[in-house]
Amino acid sequence: MAYQQDFTYKTGTEPHRHRTKAIISAHPEVRTLITKNPVTALVIVFCVAFQIVMAYFLRDQSWWLIVALAWLIGAFPAHTLFVCIHEAAHHLIFRTRSWNIYAGIFANLPTLLPSAISFKNYHIKHHAFQGVHELDADLPAYWEAKLINNYFIGKTLWLLFFPFFQALRIVRCKEVAVVDRWVILNIVVQLAFDVAVVYFLGWQAFAYLGLSLFFSVGLHPLGARWIQEHYLVLDPDQETYSYYGRMNPINLNVGFHNEHHDMPSVPWNNLPKLKAIAPEFYDNLKYHTSYTKLFFRFLFSQEIGLFSRILRRERGNVTLADDSTPDVAIIEKR
Repeated sequence: MAYQQDFTYKTGTEPHRHRTKAIISAHPEVRTLITKNPVTALVIVFCVAFQIVMAYFLRDQSWWLIVALAWLIGAFPAHTLFVCIHEAAHHLIFRTRSWNIYAGIFANLPTLLPSAISFKNYHIKHHAFQGVHELDADLPAYWEAKLINNYFIGKTLWLLFFPFFQALRIVRCKEVAVVDRWVILNIVVQLAFDVAVVYFLGWQAFAYLGLSLFFSVGLHPLGARWIQEHYLVLDPDQETYSYYGRMNPINLNVGFHNEHHDMPSVPWNNLPKLKAIAPEFYDNLKYHTSYTKLFFRFLFSQEIGLFSRILRRERGNVTLADDSTPDVAIIEKR
């Protein structure tokens, strides 16, 4: 597969709507998997407490140790908290909508950047408008893909500074509220926490938390998750990939990405059950088994770059007022 100089374009709506309807038709019992999982709140409390305790013990340590432990240890609870924020964004923790928002804001604390609510606002559009450049913030911008190119240095820097690239993408996204009262609350609470960390624990503790965030979503095997989900690595025609590997228990089954896109109302603990109930819909799909292998392949293979994504210029029959509207258009490769 040669390196692409532009994105791959398809017509019609994203593929998951069709598979969702087919799965429910063939296995109506999958509806029982749609529930809430308040255990996720306990995971949030544990990971937040763990990161604060780690920051406390590292408050007077040397910088090399802070960097090393952020990469070796801190990246994992930080990544788990990001997955918890994702669960809160889909309102999969509590039945009360506002409690999920508060849970997301609380899970956001050790990651220092106030992103939980902004992520929620844009991530829901990623599901409704997968591949639509003006609405899907998960897609790299054209200038971003062109700048990074397909070389090791560019992709290394992209992973290292991934949170910044992700934040810049929202500028191009239309029809989505950038600021609302929940975003403001997220910012105020997060800034108060950040100031408290610096005041009571110092800059070393603050640096540990910040580095844990950057490693958890960037220059770390865990950062391969972003490549795993939608980059055309295994098949130029398959738009979404799952990961079935040893990191799923730690990452709250976030690797079950096809399953999640098919049924976003199923919490993380039930995603393996969805695959087990409907294996005929998943066993024929290609998937990843190693984040580490994918991490190094992405960095060193010049056949893979940020253009290795599928875009579509049609938004289908979906509107922002009704993100659940089905569309039966057939996807065809141009």
